[in-house]
Amino acid sequence: MLVHSKSGRWAAWSLFGLLFLPLFALPLLVVVAASFSTHWSGAFPSGPTTGNYAAAVRGESLQALTTSLVTALAASLLALTVGSWAALAAAGMRERAKRSMDALFMLPVAVPSVVVGLAVLVAFSKPPLLLNGTSSIVILAHTILVTAFAHQSVSAAILRLDPAYEQAAASLGARPAYVLWRVKLPLLLPSLTAAAGLCFALSMGELSATMMLYPPDWMPLPVRIFTATDRGSLFSGSAVAVVLMATTLLVLLAVSRVRTRAAYR
Repeated sequence: MLVHSKSGRWAAWSLFGLLFLPLFALPLLVVVAASFSTHWSGAFPSGPTTGNYAAAVRGESLQALTTSLVTALAASLLALTVGSWAALAAAGMRERAKRSMDALFMLPVAVPSVVVGLAVLVAFSKPPLLLNGTSSIVILAHTILVTAFAHQSVSAAILRLDPAYEQAAASLGARPAYVLWRVKLPLLLPSLTAAAGLCFALSMGELSATMMLYPPDWMPLPVRIFTATDRGSLFSGSAVAVVLMATTLLVLLAVSRVRTRAAYR
């Protein structure tokens, strides 16, 4: 293979640098630079300060961060529960039923999230399911949006499972419930933690549907960033964005450690 040669590796790294730096690294670096600045008068931001971060970790910004963490945690746990049990149930279905269930879970991902937000708003704005104006409607919308990823991750993990473990447990007289809880779910634990981390990260960054649903006392951090930049507070908004990125990365690193330990158990 060409990538194993010296020139091939150099070409691969060059292509990676040309694509990664302009598309991913530079925009993030600009946000970080802006978060330490007070104004932008030339090609680069200037006026170094840490005051933006002092405001980003207190008051309304801190409350918004707490709101995002609670929303993402609740949505990821609900999505993991629903998606995992649906994947386990689909494993025993016929192929046509599996495809139908996959299509059902992927439907919220196939349409713009703002459409999902509007659908949730219309569906839960009248009794008996009146959730409009509460935090529950935001958590519900996030759950709907991220459940597809939990379902797909767990479904793929189930396909990779070696059936010999379940067959061995069943041959020793273990009941189906015991096989599920003591054999199958422990084998799926690394994939479950990975799915939970993915759902958490997606929920932390969700904006479009949230903008249509959030009540005044339940403003997640992405909405806080949007309102700050919309008012022209670019530098304070950048600091809040860095806090959001750092928090999400820390949670993902913790999930990765749990997943690694689960894989070696």
